Amino acid sequence: MRHFGIIGFPLLHSFSAKFFNEKFATQKIDAEYSLYPMKELTSERMNELLDTLSGMNVTMPHKQAIIPFLDRLDETAEAVGAVNVVHKRIGYNTDCIGFMDSIRPLLNADDRKALVLGTGGASKAVCFGLRKLGVSPALVSRTPKTGMLSYDQLTEELLSEYTVIVNCTPLGMTPEEDTFPPIPYEYISARHLLFDCVYNPEETLFLKKGKAQGARTRNGMEMLYGQAKAAWKIWNNE
Repeated sequence: MRHFGIIGFPLLHSFSAKFFNEKFATQKIDAEYSLYPMKELTSERMNELLDTLSGMNVTMPHKQAIIPFLDRLDETAEAVGAVNVVHKRIGYNTDCIGFMDSIRPLLNADDRKALVLGTGGASKAVCFGLRKLGVSPALVSRTPKTGMLSYDQLTEELLSEYTVIVNCTPLGMTPEEDTFPPIPYEYISARHLLFDCVYNPEETLFLKKGKAQGARTRNGMEMLYGQAKAAWKIWNNE
């Protein structure tokens, strides 16, 4: 039997085990997929998992921390600077594939600039994908570094210029469904597109607030399925 799994913390919201175990059963593949919640990565535990698992998913907060444990990265993961799929000690990034496929149909000619909320591994994949789609991203953080924006800088004038807003933070994710990114929603309009990488709940407060202002919205479910299907192809050499 082959063994697969996901590392991250927390993993209570993860859909991966159900998704992949159902695929194994449907295709009569002798394999199982398990959850490996861990707050920190240790050399002993990571080497054990890398030696025993045939494939691994990586989620928050380890998409960058996993890199030193790998032999190499593929071209996309190298460019993104984050990993969400591992196979034979090689790191891949399929988040950008899932994100691009999901947001592409929603973009229009006026969507040239995007605000990306958060600075973790998911935001790196999103920024990479946006650039590939011809949209210029700007990072927004509670503790901004050089070249980033703070939430206090999100004025009406700035939001009129940045019509795409992507939430790459866990704000709004179950069980913290009453939280949301602190952007000035009163400046959101029908010109805006709000994309949330969170998929549980189906509609976060971030999306609800945007929809109330007339914005186009999409959650992270389609992105999630897209990256999972890409991971499946990597693990099974399809």
